[in-house]
Amino acid sequence: MPRLLHAALGAVALSLTLVGCAAPAEPVTVADDTIIIDVRTPSEYADGHLDGALSYDLNGGQLAASMDELDADAEYLVYCASGNRSSQAVRMMADAGLTDVTDLGGVAHAAEATGLPIVR
Repeated sequence: MPRLLHAALGAVALSLTLVGCAAPAEPVTVADDTIIIDVRTPSEYADGHLDGALSYDLNGGQLAASMDELDADAEYLVYCASGNRSSQAVRMMADAGLTDVTDLGGVAHAAEATGLPIVR
């Protein structure tokens, strides 16, 4: 019985992880006024981020602390390492009233979808 329970929990965890990693199916157009937000840690950002992305560390509380400063009428593209934090950030932003927010998933998927280079 414990093995069955362990296997079931592992399957649920895997499916949740895969959902968080989903990348946009279509290429994403980045306009001049589009705001790209990287919600990873500062060290992850320094290791490589999309060209022009702003760093708002989700886990460190920087995104939450900056929520009132974000333009409610702007277009936002959000990414992280795997898609987990970006999906949390997108929900947080939507709850704050931001309506044009796209979850790009992980940084590699974000680079592929937008065509933007990863810079250090």
